[in-house]
Amino acid sequence: MHDNLLHINVGCVENLKSFLFNFYIFAKTKKMKTMEVTRIFDVLDRYKAVMPEALKVENSTLNPDVALAHKVDGKWETFSIDEYIENANNVSYGLLALGLKPGDKIGIVSGNRPEWNFLDMGAMQVGIIPVPIYPTISQEEYRYILNHAEMKILFIEGKELGKKIEPLIPELKYLQEVFTFVEQKKEYRFFKNLVDLGKENANPEKLAEFKAAVKPEDMATIIYTSGTTGNPKGVMLSHNNIVMQVKGVYDLLNKASHTALSFLPLCHAYERMLNYVYQYNACSIYYSNIALINENMKEIQPTVMCCVPRLLEKIYEKLYSAGKKFSGPKKWLYYWAIDLAKQYKIEPSKRSCWYNIRHKIADKLIYSQFREALGAQRIYEVVSGGSALQAQLAAFFQAIGLMIYEGYGLSETSPVIAVASYEPYTHEPGTVGLPLPGIEVKVGANDELLCRGHNVMLGYYHDEERTKEVIDAEGWFHTGDTAVITDKGLVKITGRLKSLFKTSFGKYVNPDLIEAKFVTSVFINTVVVCGENRQYPVALIVPDFSVLKGWCATHKVPYESDEEVIKQPEVIARIQKEVKAFNESFADYEQVKRFALIADEWTPQNGLLSPTLKVKRKAVHTKYADILEKLWN
Repeated sequence: MHDNLLHINVGCVENLKSFLFNFYIFAKTKKMKTMEVTRIFDVLDRYKAVMPEALKVENSTLNPDVALAHKVDGKWETFSIDEYIENANNVSYGLLALGLKPGDKIGIVSGNRPEWNFLDMGAMQVGIIPVPIYPTISQEEYRYILNHAEMKILFIEGKELGKKIEPLIPELKYLQEVFTFVEQKKEYRFFKNLVDLGKENANPEKLAEFKAAVKPEDMATIIYTSGTTGNPKGVMLSHNNIVMQVKGVYDLLNKASHTALSFLPLCHAYERMLNYVYQYNACSIYYSNIALINENMKEIQPTVMCCVPRLLEKIYEKLYSAGKKFSGPKKWLYYWAIDLAKQYKIEPSKRSCWYNIRHKIADKLIYSQFREALGAQRIYEVVSGGSALQAQLAAFFQAIGLMIYEGYGLSETSPVIAVASYEPYTHEPGTVGLPLPGIEVKVGANDELLCRGHNVMLGYYHDEERTKEVIDAEGWFHTGDTAVITDKGLVKITGRLKSLFKTSFGKYVNPDLIEAKFVTSVFINTVVVCGENRQYPVALIVPDFSVLKGWCATHKVPYESDEEVIKQPEVIARIQKEVKAFNESFADYEQVKRFALIADEWTPQNGLLSPTLKVKRKAVHTKYADILEKLWN
């Protein structure tokens, strides 16, 4: 009897062990499925699933209470991952309650803020297509995009954008309603009204059905990108396009990096994709803007962020100018450290023992102060894109402790084609790294870079003709950029095909290369080189007036205003000295023969810069046509 009892107990224990083991396998499998990301909105489930593990990562900076944050009335408003998911779900319910269905389009015209994400994810979960739009575009572009995309609902930040949109409403064929993020006494409903509508119509079972119906190959979003001619093009990207990017870039990140600062527009393909990467890695994301970046960096101490080369150039210029307040040995030491940083080599084997000793001294005395001044004491990586970063500046930032990973791509390529990483052999100044896994690249006719792979867009919305112009029969996307591929497989962008111009003597000139050289001068903020069908290249130069002001004070040159100072012979001569020095790097037919100094500020708001601070050549040529004519006559 005791033997039978023992047998039964042992059997129960074995059954229990079997049950527990099977339950463990079931739970682990379920968790893995929960973490599997094939559609963009799957990132939310993964975020919640991996957050406990992220907290265990050595040196992790994750704040478990903050998934998304932005400032309201000077204080950070934060949302946890649970609040994020709840808001996204309520947006899904709310949009369905408004009568929208899969395939319908909603527009988002706003700066970076958590609500942007609630709308983005909430729409995609039910197959509705979010279309982000830059707040700085013209009324004509708004009219075209809102009609071309057949926009049903539009979400705008507040009354300033409302003033721009209101006059167009009678001409918008498909628009049913406008919501605002910032409450105001107007006929528009507030975003919170949509969330409340969603709460009233919550139906988790129905939401699960909608999510299950969304396939990886389905269109996830449309991103409108302006061309040099014609109307904006609607780039159609699938869930798979973007998810494969997220996974590829995630593999290159420092896994302890969990505090992200986001200030470039989320409607830009690069920042938006990285926004998903941050969430995939369970980051706390703090939204800011360029005007407040320095203040916010000091406050939150980010570990990762995305920027554009022009911003890095401005940071360098400020650091360089700051040394002028010193004198004697302090000033010598300051500029010795800056010069040393420009000689930095990323691969340790290329740095001599003597260089390393000097670098340690400079880091202790100078570079540590740079990091403190920038609020960059714990930054692991900065992803730079949008245009090429000068090799010397890339070396400079590496030397002072900011890991700059240059990347390259276009909206049509989801957007990344190639990017550098923490591996030294992928990280050579002047290049943009290796292609992401699964992406092929080659150099075609006229040195144009071509790519093929999971990143190539579905096509341009309602525009098969322009789609066929850029994607050939073999699936190669024609980037329009010229490049070389090094013996290590690294991609080096050398210019833009459409930027190339031919002088009246039949010589081709690449203005991108010339401009990139000129802006390394601390005296030059922005430059545009022109010369199509003319006898020689000329340049429009916007000086760095903060540097110029200090120089004028030192050399006793009157400085009444920006407009007046550029007329001073001493100032013109000083810029001429810079131009002459840079011209020596180019062939005679490439050299800038004449230039004009411009006192105007070039910004995205006045249409002379893109949202990522790239010069709009056509707009500049048009605005300064009279000045250019005088330079050639």
